[in-house]
Amino acid sequence: MGKLDGKVAIVTGAAQGMGESHARIMVAEGAKVVMTDVNVASGTAIAEELDSNALFVEHDVTSPADWARVMQAAEAKFGAVNVLVNNAGILGPIAATVDLPLDDFNAVCNINQTGVFLGMQSVLPGMLAGDGGSIVNISSIAGIVAIVGAPNLAYVGSKFAVRGMTKQVAIEYG
Repeated sequence: MGKLDGKVAIVTGAAQGMGESHARIMVAEGAKVVMTDVNVASGTAIAEELDSNALFVEHDVTSPADWARVMQAAEAKFGAVNVLVNNAGILGPIAATVDLPLDDFNAVCNINQTGVFLGMQSVLPGMLAGDGGSIVNISSIAGIVAIVGAPNLAYVGSKFAVRGMTKQVAIEYG
């Protein structure tokens, strides 16, 4: 028996790096995992390797319509979602604050912060209606302290925001 037997998880940013690792470990521990990412080739290959325990869904975490599609696919394939790992994120350009274009600032914040919000908003109703669940929001040391060499203000700000959002949702629903 695995620690996650009977769990249905969504892992965003699961086509590489930490997200891939999260997905692989969760499957090894008995979970059914919906892997999402914009990298279709890699995500599909990993899900196929994990066989019937994984499903890949192409997903832009900044899109409410994509979140609805991911939830529908997860529930149709595996049942109610009771674990979310909000892992998808980007660094953005390495730039000082005065040199950071607004479009880049917004892109980083949309993926790193708004994507986390939309993920929690998508899974919470089902978790509240069912037997609860777990939400894991991936942040960074840049979300705890200001660090020399951080990629940019948007990255640091979005990771600080993820910590605060996580704490607020824990107070609201924990």
